[in-house]
Amino acid sequence: MNQNVNYDLLCQQLSALTDGIPYEVANLANASALLWESLEGINWAGFYKITDGQLVLGPFQGKTACILIPVGRGVCGTAVAEDATQLVPDVHQFPGHIACDCASNSEIVVPIHVGGKIWGVLDIDSPHFDRFSADDQAGLERFVKVLEKCIMQNAEC
Repeated sequence: MNQNVNYDLLCQQLSALTDGIPYEVANLANASALLWESLEGINWAGFYKITDGQLVLGPFQGKTACILIPVGRGVCGTAVAEDATQLVPDVHQFPGHIACDCASNSEIVVPIHVGGKIWGVLDIDSPHFDRFSADDQAGLERFVKVLEKCIMQNAEC
């Protein structure tokens, strides 16, 4: 699935939504809604935050989701363990994939860093195989940079 997403505009919109807003949940909720409204062919967009050594579900758009994900398990846990974006064209071929929604067929997970440590991840799922491209990866990594600034600038955000 190819689509043209203006990630520069998405980043500008996210900056406008979060600038001066010191509330983590509100900013993450708006970020997930922005992605949900802007990206075609997705069925889940949201965040997991590292809490007590595991990933805990945060604000999202889509169907109900797994609440806890161990570091090193599934696509999200692997992104944390390897500290690297995971672009997975077919989640059914991913070793240890956790099927929170059996309709998901591809996924991208981008680590979020604060203070030099992994804070959590942005996770986006799609019912389409091979939904996410290298352009999506680069754009979503820029999107996460905006969030990182928000989180670092606001102790509560």
